Amino acid sequence: MENRESFGTRLGFILVSAGCAIGLGNVWKFPYICGQNGGAAFILLYLICLAVLGWPILISEFAVGRASKHSVAKAFHDLEPKGTHWHRYRWFGIIGNYLLMMFYTMVAGWMINYALRSLTGRLQDLNPDQIAESFGQMLLSPTEMTAFMIISVLLAFGICSMGLQNGVERITKTMMLCLIVLMIILAIHSLTLPNMSEGLKFYLVPDFGKFAEIGFGNVLFAAMSHAFFTLSVGIGAMEIFGSYLTKERRLTGEALNILVLDTFVALMAGIIIIPACFAYGIQPDSGPQLLFITLPNVFNHMTGGRIWGTAFFIFMSFAALSTVIAVFENILSMTSEVFQWKRKQAVRNNIVAVILLSLPAVLGYNVLSGIQPLGEGSTIMDFEDFLVSYNILPLGSMLFVLFCMSKNGWGWENFLQEVDSGTGMKYPHFVRSYVRFGVPIIIIIIYLKGYYDMFSQPQHGTASLVFWMCVAVAFLALIFSFSVSKKKKQ
Repeated sequence: MENRESFGTRLGFILVSAGCAIGLGNVWKFPYICGQNGGAAFILLYLICLAVLGWPILISEFAVGRASKHSVAKAFHDLEPKGTHWHRYRWFGIIGNYLLMMFYTMVAGWMINYALRSLTGRLQDLNPDQIAESFGQMLLSPTEMTAFMIISVLLAFGICSMGLQNGVERITKTMMLCLIVLMIILAIHSLTLPNMSEGLKFYLVPDFGKFAEIGFGNVLFAAMSHAFFTLSVGIGAMEIFGSYLTKERRLTGEALNILVLDTFVALMAGIIIIPACFAYGIQPDSGPQLLFITLPNVFNHMTGGRIWGTAFFIFMSFAALSTVIAVFENILSMTSEVFQWKRKQAVRNNIVAVILLSLPAVLGYNVLSGIQPLGEGSTIMDFEDFLVSYNILPLGSMLFVLFCMSKNGWGWENFLQEVDSGTGMKYPHFVRSYVRFGVPIIIIIIYLKGYYDMFSQPQHGTASLVFWMCVAVAFLALIFSFSVSKKKKQ
């Protein structure tokens, strides 16, 4: 096997892997989903779902990466039994990484843009209508949107070009430590705001009466869905960091460390945002606009709001860029293995490819706004997000679990030997049947209900719902065809 880079320190692995998981889902989506689903009561369910769903999937990805010492482009080739076809999944993973970056680079650009706007005072003293108009004008400007998307691409690929230890590990580690420090400072400041106690009570004291109002099933599904999506599992973005690991530590404990850090950031993001919303009479369930329209209004009410707003959007930029860097590292590794490129060549080629591939999402808000692939009011970004979040992430995660547990795949014994190599927490053997059967069933439920919730909306109609549910079942059939392929007779 060829020589492969490895992390210089255990802390580097934990922070880089956590940086991949800690993205906008934690600090943007979590607070408003929490607000929509009853605050602390939702958090309790979320933590349970994270342990029973996210943890075993994360361990599976790390195990495949460390055992193969390859990205998802070649990992299944090395580990699959002879005559089986798990290696077909590599295209699923490769496409998923590019699709994610086709809109995530744009949103990372938004964060950098707003950090600069806050720093230069462009958001200061604006009234709520002017702040909303400012966000709308940004979306309507293809030049501004493209420029900041390119900045995010160049920054992330520039870091990746420096190598794993000197670039990705060293800079992401610094970025993540700064993110955590900024987050703690912002959280402490949020706790000094007037009337913050009501927000903190809403956020941290469970109100189980909310289950009756919202419906326990709806809250549970929201918790399961977010626990699943927050870890960036299913496309090999975590698997690649497993491939850089030595066998000094068992994978169960390492995955738990990342889970804890990811959850800590999500919870702290809520402490930053929700008490601030309550302090100024703003609903914390206002959806994605919470970040770019609601919070700038909150900062304008604060003493020193320009400083706090700048710190917040720098924090958001770090969260977004940590994910972009991690996924770019995976893209570089995959394309290097498929095309035999050196790192510098892979960087050059992928800079061009990712910028071009990101343009449809950017132009979907302005020049191409007439293209509404998921119905009236939808954008190209919505469609790309739908392909990744509703399809590739859940189905890819199911593939990793099936591969590790299936007799026709890598198999339980091989998986367990890899996971338990080293020192630290052992994998709990008693969960074997649950992970093999229970986790795939939960994923299928999340997957089909996600389709149903999206396409049962009035604007889609019954025919659209039937069509897209048939598409969902067809995707499931494709995935299971990987896992039931038979070995050739020897």
